[in-house]
Amino acid sequence: QVQFVESGGGLVQPGGSLRLSCAASGNIFGIYGMGWSRQAPGEQRELVAFISTGGITNYADSVKGRFTISGDNAKNTVYLQMNNLKPEDTSVYYCYVDQRQRGRSWGQGTPVTVSS
Repeated sequence: QVQFVESGGGLVQPGGSLRLSCAASGNIFGIYGMGWSRQAPGEQRELVAFISTGGITNYADSVKGRFTISGDNAKNTVYLQMNNLKPEDTSVYYCYVDQRQRGRSWGQGTPVTVSS
């Protein structure tokens, strides 16, 4: 089993910034990437950003140019720097890890609210 410690969510005004952190531990052998997704009430889960252990990144079109994902392989930790936040970014953000043998495991989620 994989354990997650997510932090950094909260309330921010439009145009503001937040930095999410996620540390994975436990049965984490064979990790080849980590990422973030989000899901708002009544909406489908959206993959937001991904980073491979080799440093290759992918972003959803909706966050390109505003969000930056980074990782620390030694600490099995992934970060999401979110700038110029918009009300439509309001959601619960979930960290995940991708492993060769175990597939994808999800964190418990951290809420982000963008509102004035």
